[in-house]
Amino acid sequence: MSRLSAAVPAEQYLADSQVLFYLNDAVTQLLEHREEYTQFGLVRYFAEYFSSVKNSNHVLFREFSYIRATQHNRASFIRVFWRSFRQIGRSGELLSLLEYRSLLQLLCPDFPLELVQSAARMVLMDDATDCLMSFSDFIYAFQLQLYYQEFLESLLLVYQDLLAGKSPNTVIVPTSTSVEQLQSAVAEEENEKEERQQDGVETSTLSQCVEVLCDRFKSSHPSRSCMKEILEQTDKVSYSSFLLSLSKHESINQSIGALPSKAEVLIDPEMDQELDKLIAQISVSPSSNSSGSAVGGLKEAQRRASPRRNIHHRRRMEVESDGSTEETDSSEN
Repeated sequence: MSRLSAAVPAEQYLADSQVLFYLNDAVTQLLEHREEYTQFGLVRYFAEYFSSVKNSNHVLFREFSYIRATQHNRASFIRVFWRSFRQIGRSGELLSLLEYRSLLQLLCPDFPLELVQSAARMVLMDDATDCLMSFSDFIYAFQLQLYYQEFLESLLLVYQDLLAGKSPNTVIVPTSTSVEQLQSAVAEEENEKEERQQDGVETSTLSQCVEVLCDRFKSSHPSRSCMKEILEQTDKVSYSSFLLSLSKHESINQSIGALPSKAEVLIDPEMDQELDKLIAQISVSPSSNSSGSAVGGLKEAQRRASPRRNIHHRRRMEVESDGSTEETDSSEN
């Protein structure tokens, strides 16, 4: 059915497509930089803005509040991150949590550390977040964490409650009970808590809680069938192992639509073609200054292959952008 079908009320279409959000942002950008934008004409400005939104080229160098504002923005940012730094994966380099955060901040200066830490815990299973991670492992965990951030945060709170095993009906009241008996009960409770932390929680109970969360978050959650499939494979599960399984599930990756399959995550034919053209241009120009021509050529390749930049960020980020593409060029060679 067409999205413009009369069966879909106008209010529902506007809410689902979030057209009003983008229209508001387009007008805000125009008013803040009217002298730079109006010289190209209003019609052209709005056409380019919504074309960049449609093509997912609108999130580069934007603030984090804008990136997380819509699911489309989140998916677009994930794809930009992949295309910008997949060369790290191709070269086989392993990076730390803070190094991945630095890469993210090249694209979004105020990207929060907490979200990167959550993705790292997913890959490294909580207690080894100072270890190094491969690009392919990190990016799928990062995708799940960013795209379903609010759902996963609520799921973590539910998991922690289940892990604690607390019930309002089980309260120890020290009446005539001896001190020894009370100490024994407390010690037993602590031992049970440690065992629960190691083994995780009952998947049947967690599955019921997941259903309730899905009803609350409507469409902003991973596939119910995928989560049910993972939970049915074991009797107990930890939060990190559950999320890691979700991040590797191909159906969830396809539903987000930002990344290729894991077998193809290091392949980007369009960008490879641009780089091949650039290398060819450099190799046939021996008389020119190699470093200067590389920077200039890479800058032009990036201008064609990378998302459209906001004008007020363009000058400030130009040097950083050139630096990142030089590293890409060196990794290719």
